[in-house]
Amino acid sequence: QLQLAESGGGLVQSGGSLRLSCAVSGFSLNYYVIGWFRQAPGKEREGISCISGSDGSTYYSDSVKGRFTISRDRARDTYYLQMDSLKPEDTAVYYCKTIVAGRDYWGRGTQVTVSS
Repeated sequence: QLQLAESGGGLVQSGGSLRLSCAVSGFSLNYYVIGWFRQAPGKEREGISCISGSDGSTYYSDSVKGRFTISRDRARDTYYLQMDSLKPEDTAVYYCKTIVAGRDYWGRGTQVTVSS
């Protein structure tokens, strides 16, 4: 069964960095898209980045462009979100997600808190 598991969240000061990981098990996503989303308290879940498993092409929302970098390690079936120059408004629960055969698969999320 396909499962996604995020890790790497934590508390960091403004301007700091974190690297989130999304470990995939039960299925190879080499030809699928993996996305990173986040949800801040009281706000809707927001898509911030994604990467194509087939050609490695990437997308970033305006809110994170130039500060976050998405990458993948095919051998480890793990996807990463490197977050630099973090701001207090980046505070949220971060999730990875994919869609396989029309079904959404989400991880449980990892909390990122950026203090000012």
